[in-house]
Amino acid sequence: MGSRYRLMFFITLNDIIIVDDDGFAMRILKRILRRKIHQGESKEKFMYNFISEFMSKDSELLEKFEHRLMNMEDEALHEDDPDFLVTLLRTRKQLLTLRGYYDQISELGKILEEDENHFFKKNQTKYFGTLSDRAERLIGKTVHLIDYAQQVKDIYQSNVANQQNQNMQFLTIMSAIFYPLTLITGWYGMNFEYMKELHWKYGYPLLFGISVLVVGILCIIFKKKKWW
Repeated sequence: MGSRYRLMFFITLNDIIIVDDDGFAMRILKRILRRKIHQGESKEKFMYNFISEFMSKDSELLEKFEHRLMNMEDEALHEDDPDFLVTLLRTRKQLLTLRGYYDQISELGKILEEDENHFFKKNQTKYFGTLSDRAERLIGKTVHLIDYAQQVKDIYQSNVANQQNQNMQFLTIMSAIFYPLTLITGWYGMNFEYMKELHWKYGYPLLFGISVLVVGILCIIFKKKKWW
């Protein structure tokens, strides 16, 4: 999204005055002169050409936002980018700014169409209604993209939560497998004097075999249950 500019319009019965500190209005006028043979034979047509030039490339801009969100949707499913959420929120914030911008243009078009001070010809105010309609269509497209950005965010968070659940499930299974071994080692770590296994030469190999057998049985059970 480009830079932000501020314009002030002063409209009288005979004149239209545009106040601009950044030269943006002059660039708009030059673009109109290059693109249109009839730049504005009346005040109404001039205002229509001038304001509509603001939105001349906005359909392309919103299409770029849509493609960006589509790419981010694929990334949300297959990649683990730590900056993904920051980029997505920045994109959504830009779309919210655009929606506010189109709201202002739509409101401006309606105010000009109402023409409370009767500065415009009655049969020419239809141009301003066209501006409002165009702005409303852009608002609808922008709102759709904002909702799409929220859906991408939900997909990303769901994917992250799913990965965390898988990690927790793996850790839980590992704990379940080694808990019996912990119990066995804790039991024999007490070193009771009258435990025959402590003085039996096959005691340690037997204990090792039991431990391996327990782990093997648990692994088979978890595989069959599809918990692992």
